Amino acid sequence: MDKSIELQVIKNMSKKNDNLSSYACNDKDAIRFKKIDVDFRPSFFRDIDKIIYSLSYIRYIDKTQVYTNNTNDMISKRMTHVQMVSKIARTIGRALNLNEDLIEAAALGHDLGHVPFGHVGESILNEISLRYGEGYFCHNVQSVRTLMNIENHGKGNNTTLQVLDAIFCHNGEMLEGVYYPVKKTKEQFLNEYNESYKNKEILKKVKPMTLEGCVVRISDVIAYIGKDIEDAIRLNKISIDDIPQNILKTLGKNNSEIVNTIVTDIINNSFNHNYIKISENIFNALSELIEFNSKNIYKKANTKEQIDEYTKKFNKLFDLYYEHLSNNKKDSDIFNLFIDNMDKDYIENTSNARKVIDFIAGMTDDFLQLQYDKYFK
Repeated sequence: MDKSIELQVIKNMSKKNDNLSSYACNDKDAIRFKKIDVDFRPSFFRDIDKIIYSLSYIRYIDKTQVYTNNTNDMISKRMTHVQMVSKIARTIGRALNLNEDLIEAAALGHDLGHVPFGHVGESILNEISLRYGEGYFCHNVQSVRTLMNIENHGKGNNTTLQVLDAIFCHNGEMLEGVYYPVKKTKEQFLNEYNESYKNKEILKKVKPMTLEGCVVRISDVIAYIGKDIEDAIRLNKISIDDIPQNILKTLGKNNSEIVNTIVTDIINNSFNHNYIKISENIFNALSELIEFNSKNIYKKANTKEQIDEYTKKFNKLFDLYYEHLSNNKKDSDIFNLFIDNMDKDYIENTSNARKVIDFIAGMTDDFLQLQYDKYFK
């Protein structure tokens, strides 16, 4: 690119940083674990590119959000969920004059570590991980691991600390009335990340280091809470009449109204502040709705027969791949489709159990089923 044009392009691409809120994270403050060749793209803008062009992002399209093995094409998948989180979070971010690129990167990357068959699959893989001494398995932690240690042939794609931290802290199940960012160094972030494998309680305590991370965290809740209701109604699992009237009156009668109510409330209560806040009445109604969804949707999304079937498939495939690695069975798909594409450092410094966990965690629902059919039918 012509030098004079490049300088103007850099100025155009970075113009938004000149008008950000004093509480926003500026691109010049982006922190990476490795040096990177600078080009005309701002740091967090580059992270968006790194994420949407990653192999794990492509696999979102065939991963479960809540309901598995249904034939209704109108039901949410993981891909649509992360796009909704991104849109909601960027709406809040733009209204509060925060860094939309940081928000978008974290939102689009926050579920990269989600496993086949949603939270049921995550629970099964957690049991396997604990059994093999690999610590707790949580999808947000695996999302960070995916970007740091699995993408780019096991070398990672050098995502910024701020984006990794927002992904790590996105836990949408932990609702709070006020979200304050907590400053961190690389070392503090890595300590929290490494400790999360040993102590499952730490994920209930971690806070994002940026206000943008706080926005992504609450936007995760906003994105799924009403959409999951619409999916459940579409599948005739619940009726709108099942939802307590006080919730509908406070938040709205459909997903569009629920999103608009909560987003508007957050903007009203967070404008020109160093925190993200929900008003008390909206917080109480949202808490009640989360409890309703948990009882009537999430705990009933899969039958006992389905859970038993998924448990069998995860465990049989894990045992098979683990045996193939232990015996260096080079014609196995874990070699052909995964290990043979990985960097030497990943291969030499990763336990066999962790390699299998990484392989299975990255699968889509359909691919896990195809692998099971291939080896056990």
